[in-house]
Amino acid sequence: MDITGILVLVISFFLLLGIGVPVAYSIGISGILTMLVSIDSLPAFTTYAMTMASGLDSFTLLAIPFFVLAGNIMNSGGIALRLVNFAKVLVGPLPGGLAFVTVMANMLFGAISGSAAASASAIGSIMGKEMKKAGYDENFSAAVNISSATTGLSIPPSNVLIVYSLASGGASISALFLAGYLPGILTGIAIMLVAGWVAYRKKYPVGQKLPFRQALKVFAEAIPSLFMLVIVIGGIIAGIFTATEASAIAVLYALVLSFIYRQIKWKDLPEILLLSVKTTAIVLLLVATCTGLSWIMSYENIPQTVSHGLLELSHNPIIILLIINLLLLVVGMFMDMTPAILIFTPIFLPIVTQFGMDPIHFGVMMVVNLSVGLCTPPVGSVLFIGCSVAKVRIENVLKPLVPIFVAMFIVLMLVTYIPQISLWIPHVFGF
Repeated sequence: MDITGILVLVISFFLLLGIGVPVAYSIGISGILTMLVSIDSLPAFTTYAMTMASGLDSFTLLAIPFFVLAGNIMNSGGIALRLVNFAKVLVGPLPGGLAFVTVMANMLFGAISGSAAASASAIGSIMGKEMKKAGYDENFSAAVNISSATTGLSIPPSNVLIVYSLASGGASISALFLAGYLPGILTGIAIMLVAGWVAYRKKYPVGQKLPFRQALKVFAEAIPSLFMLVIVIGGIIAGIFTATEASAIAVLYALVLSFIYRQIKWKDLPEILLLSVKTTAIVLLLVATCTGLSWIMSYENIPQTVSHGLLELSHNPIIILLIINLLLLVVGMFMDMTPAILIFTPIFLPIVTQFGMDPIHFGVMMVVNLSVGLCTPPVGSVLFIGCSVAKVRIENVLKPLVPIFVAMFIVLMLVTYIPQISLWIPHVFGF
């Protein structure tokens, strides 16, 4: 093994990131520079271009633009407000009820839209004002919104689970979707417990219990929005359609529902489509450049080197998984979830499968782990969005986020060391 290629890859990548080059370009440039160390320029450029193109030649990836579009339609279609009202009926009267409402609404909206950023923006803009009016601390409210917005990344349909399926070499998307339910719900419950403890200690007000008829009306209004999960996930599990076909159905259903709610007009569609195209282009460019990077890492034997290094440290699976989790937590602080999954899945997955870890279990563990990074500085996208929506300073939000991070880490450890949390539902459905 030539250590020169590895040094060029690592140094060039972090140097480019450090001077502000976008992640996708940093990945592509560092990959090319690494190839030039051991391959002539013409074959290097040709190989990298062909690898990028082949990385995008996947029917599975077609689900990503459709789910992105469905999420953007729902973000503009009045669905968030109905889910908030539904959450108020269920958990509003509990101590710290508005914090619970924020968590549950984020879990529901994040699951339906598949986007933590959209969830933090939509739910935060609604609940931030209500919590402030009720006397909640603005920084605490923002912390609850930011952390709970990431729960929808585990609960299907989830774009990052589709990306993991691609990076892992074909793990079942249906099994991944089913495996994400319990970890996502557990994370939401953990955040609720912290929020409830803070609310009880600071004596935040309890929400009013709605009369039965009014509660029934709110529930009826939320059913069409919640039914989307039944259609998408139920159809995939029943074998009626694939995840890609389900994503197209999600777009159609979201569009029809938004028109019924009269929250979207025909003139709004061009802007929604343009936003979806921009988001999709970013994701797919990352997929393409990361595919090329994965090829050169394999060529330079980097996964094997990392595997050998970890096994030299310990042969205990518990220790190895703890080290991998700590490394991913650090990575998540500096890198967005999609490139992190694409880059580190080919490195770590062969290691954990040697210990008999199921690829589905490992994929869910990665998503739960990297979700924490979305809430942490210096590059946590959901952290910045949540603070912007709440109009609070990032440094003021970090203190109330700390106990929530502890709760999320405990859930991560449970998901890591108790495989059935992830695998029980897939096994029930025959995966």
